[in-house]
Amino acid sequence: MNTLVFQLSKTLIQDLTQRLSPYQTSNNNPYVTFSAKYMDATFLAYTSGKLVIQGKGANSLAKYLELNTDSSKDSSSSTSLKSGQDFPMIGTDEVGNGSYFGGIAVVASFVTPDDHAFLKSLGVNDSKQMTDQKIQAIAPLLEKKIPHQALLLTPQKYNQVVGKGLKHNAVSVKVALHNQAIYLLLQKGVQADKIVIDAFTSPNNYQKYVTKEANQVRQAITLEEKAEGKYLAVAVSSIIARAMFLENLKTLGEEVGFQLPSGASAKSDKVASQLLAAYGMESLAYTAKLHFANTQKAQALLNK
Repeated sequence: MNTLVFQLSKTLIQDLTQRLSPYQTSNNNPYVTFSAKYMDATFLAYTSGKLVIQGKGANSLAKYLELNTDSSKDSSSSTSLKSGQDFPMIGTDEVGNGSYFGGIAVVASFVTPDDHAFLKSLGVNDSKQMTDQKIQAIAPLLEKKIPHQALLLTPQKYNQVVGKGLKHNAVSVKVALHNQAIYLLLQKGVQADKIVIDAFTSPNNYQKYVTKEANQVRQAITLEEKAEGKYLAVAVSSIIARAMFLENLKTLGEEVGFQLPSGASAKSDKVASQLLAAYGMESLAYTAKLHFANTQKAQALLNK
């Protein structure tokens, strides 16, 4: 059995155990503070600060945790997490979840250190500062250069699967989309040292829903808040997804003859009431997410 031993700081062990929390197992050893099983390996954290990873997947798990395995087997040399993003990684993000009109666009992107200079030259690292015009201008460049998988759940399809008595709720449908985007990108042959999702739910909640999916991603996944500002791979996905969402919103608007606003403000209520007056509920089922409160508000406006 392959065994790796590390002596780590309390803070570092806390970081590692948080990442492995979805895979936690019980352990009766009074000196073990945390145990988990993942990637064909057992992870054991001790009160002394010692970390033991054992099993045929020990090296793979250590690599995922970004631990230095250059030291010999059963060593107790200190190590630290690799900082930054100087390794191949997949990042995902979604756009449209908070908008009444339009679908949900989810993108998974594969970025290597060789791509960093190109991405920074486009301002991808400052993507939150970008206007929609800038995003739409550079998204085609990213789509051409960066391996990615894009998925668009249209409002019509969204309303068929999300809601009371249906297959998904507003969170589980995003779990399904992110999982599928990652799965399909990995199927293209990319090899990532890390997979990060811009967190929209807790790791435990994500794990609860993703186990129900037919296509399972075997590699560990990390959910991080504000990941778009930390990782270029996530920022790329955010930009491509935003461009997809805006294009979908424009197309839907052209089809029904109305300019559909992004978001879920009173402006959306007003446009929705106009659509109801012109075409009835079918027009909202085609262009909007019906379970939003905007639907009832639009109906109230129409009945005034």
